[in-house]
Amino acid sequence: MNQLWAPWRMEYIMGDKPDGCFLCDIIAGKNDKDNLLLKRGETCAVVMNRYPYNGGHLMVLPFRHVAELGDLTAAEKIEIMDLTDESIKVLKKVMFPAAFNVGANLGKVAGAGLEEHLHMHIVPRWDGDTNFMPVLSDTRVVPLALADLWDMLQPEF
Repeated sequence: MNQLWAPWRMEYIMGDKPDGCFLCDIIAGKNDKDNLLLKRGETCAVVMNRYPYNGGHLMVLPFRHVAELGDLTAAEKIEIMDLTDESIKVLKKVMFPAAFNVGANLGKVAGAGLEEHLHMHIVPRWDGDTNFMPVLSDTRVVPLALADLWDMLQPEF
């Protein structure tokens, strides 16, 4: 059984959370690079996860602050899937992953760190993408800074 091991996410899980919705703050922000926002569509956006499971971990979310799939408009549902598909194509072109995990965590028990703003996760995977560093030394190896990865991904959108 393969496991996706991402102990550095504990910084987010255990850390203080700002008031309000950080996804709404990203959408409202003016500096897309600082906010790791890769693409603004008509109703949805693609953003990089600041606390990724793997390098290239993206999220697709509606501009509107909604929690349930049933709360999305037809246009938002279509655009979330279209942007998810586009994100996978961009990641394949730039990062060459072997596979992907794609999905949404709906509710706290399902693992949602932010229940109130629906978002789709896209996590690129590589053969052997876990290593000994987090296990032995509580250290993660991040081969590329988020800002540098943004520079690589954003032009492809």
